[in-house]
Amino acid sequence: MKKALVFLMALLIGATSWAYVDDALSFAYEAASPYVKKGFNVREDAWGGDLGVKDQQAVQAQLFKGNEYWFCLGTDVKGAVLSVSVYDSKGNIVNVETTRAGRLSAVRVEPQRTGTYYAIVTVHKSPQERTGWALVYAYK
Repeated sequence: MKKALVFLMALLIGATSWAYVDDALSFAYEAASPYVKKGFNVREDAWGGDLGVKDQQAVQAQLFKGNEYWFCLGTDVKGAVLSVSVYDSKGNIVNVETTRAGRLSAVRVEPQRTGTYYAIVTVHKSPQERTGWALVYAYK
């Protein structure tokens, strides 16, 4: 009986955390929608999690010279301020354009060379101890 209860609690907690990221993911897709209208294709890859205020998370992506990218970040936490910046493998910031509106943030990147790049997600402020976030990117 105890094992069944522990399993049920673990399942319930897991489902709650997935819902947390799923809600943030819908906002990330919302952040990407203006770029889809401009001919960008959203990759199926998506990243997410939760961070405390001033915490950061790095996400690695392979980008190609000649393509243009939008990294789109969203959160379901009203009043939270998040940002995303993209760096090359030498630690140089490669953002060309940045936009932020409410729960959404996006950055445009035009890589000068093909290689591994790092999108850094940062929670600047939030009314909650942990803030759920999700990141998608679009290319053309």
